[in-house]
Amino acid sequence: MIIWFIGISGSGKTTLGNKVKEYLDSKMIKSYIIDGDLVREFYNNDLGYSKEDRIANIKRIMLSAYVLEQNDILPIVCNISPFEELRDFAREKFDDYHEIYLRKNIEVAKKSDVKNVYKDNINVTSLVGVDMKFEEPKQSNLIIDVDNEEIEESFQKIIKYLESKNNEH
Repeated sequence: MIIWFIGISGSGKTTLGNKVKEYLDSKMIKSYIIDGDLVREFYNNDLGYSKEDRIANIKRIMLSAYVLEQNDILPIVCNISPFEELRDFAREKFDDYHEIYLRKNIEVAKKSDVKNVYKDNINVTSLVGVDMKFEEPKQSNLIIDVDNEEIEESFQKIIKYLESKNNEH
């Protein structure tokens, strides 16, 4: 199983990914968080934020997720993943891919801006949702409107979904 959180900056991907990891740890299920920002840092930020560079970074993440999955470690990916073509590619490559879309209004994200992504980068680099389109996902397994609920409520929906998938196997 691969759990892949998608959504614009500030949608809660890392926060909810960490909560899912804690939950899996409590169930003694080996998992690992792959965060897009950490992958960039690992490679000394050698990629920018153009569409091509974003695609290259997502492909790095996909390979990491694949290697973990092949070694019985459940990857929890936290990445904007704005391009439907790469989401389709992931569905094609992974047998047990679970895409969780954290839908957030861009104006709300700009106002809360916990990591100062919008404040520090508007007119500096290409931002998904601002000057680069976040392509609405067509096949997410779970969609959560994060603006309309507390983190705990979103987390419980995710756990309920994952448990239902686990019971199918």
